[in-house]
Amino acid sequence: MTTLIKVDPLNPNEGILRKAAQTIKEGGVVAFPTETVYGLGADCFNISAVLKIFQIKNRPADNPLIIHIYDKKQLEELVEGDIEQNSYVMDVFWPGPVTFIFRKKANVPKEVTGGLETVAIRMPSHPVAQVFLRLSGTPVAAPSANLSGKPSPTRAEHVIADLYGSVDVIIDGGETPLGLESTIVDLSRDYPVLLRPGPATIEEIKKIVPNLYIPDFLLKKENEPVKPLAPGMAYRHYAPDKPLILVINEKKLDEVLSKHPDSPIICPEEMSDRFYGRKTIIMGKLREPFTIAQNLFHVLREVDSLNAESVIVIGLEPQGILFSVMNRLKKAASEVID
Repeated sequence: MTTLIKVDPLNPNEGILRKAAQTIKEGGVVAFPTETVYGLGADCFNISAVLKIFQIKNRPADNPLIIHIYDKKQLEELVEGDIEQNSYVMDVFWPGPVTFIFRKKANVPKEVTGGLETVAIRMPSHPVAQVFLRLSGTPVAAPSANLSGKPSPTRAEHVIADLYGSVDVIIDGGETPLGLESTIVDLSRDYPVLLRPGPATIEEIKKIVPNLYIPDFLLKKENEPVKPLAPGMAYRHYAPDKPLILVINEKKLDEVLSKHPDSPIICPEEMSDRFYGRKTIIMGKLREPFTIAQNLFHVLREVDSLNAESVIVIGLEPQGILFSVMNRLKKAASEVID
């Protein structure tokens, strides 16, 4: 039996959230909103609770989880080594949509880290997440609250569609404001490495971390490591059931349109006039690129409700937040035309 809890996303009622926090303390699993996507949380030190997450999502055991905290003091029980050397970077981006990877302490279960000696940690800024985490009284391990491989949930209705009846509590805090999973930066090495682009863009991160390294696998999908180094790597993600054809090479667009005459087209508002006579799904505005990020997963979930054999999505210039959007679209696509 799943309990649904609805709260004000800006001014959440502590009394209501205390019930959800108690579920965490008792070894249960709770879906909760963050500024990125909805998370599926359990006490990170309770191995049986953590294993429930993998079972509910049908998530591969080697795919690490992100631990969510509400206070930097919680790092002391999670991170091995000198935390202060990265304090400035954390102070800039926390609370917020950036996950950092550190060397883990021995008490952090291997089930949380996918067997790695590192741990991914984030301090979300969403008011509901902050109160919920504080009341839970423990770091909470949480991947996105969806079935593995499906588009990430940015609304409670997405969580309900995937997980109702499988989780103990779903906290409905409305639509998540950013719509993409967190940016992941590895601070466990001799130099910082971007492992997943997200709402905090490469350009923003480099202002604070100028020596940030961008690996080849973020630029070329085929170079991605076999074993996941962080959440969201090495597996097909964010994908609707229907075939999704991503067209990056504009010179081949007419050929694709001719080959798939009945396929709807996902594109920004500014491009919709080019496809007069065909069904188009607007993913946001190029002049407001964060609207594309915010709407992306909701649009991808709509794909499966369409009366069509396949759907075409128009590739975007991978700059700023659209670099992160294209990262997700490449993982979601069943075919990439480049």
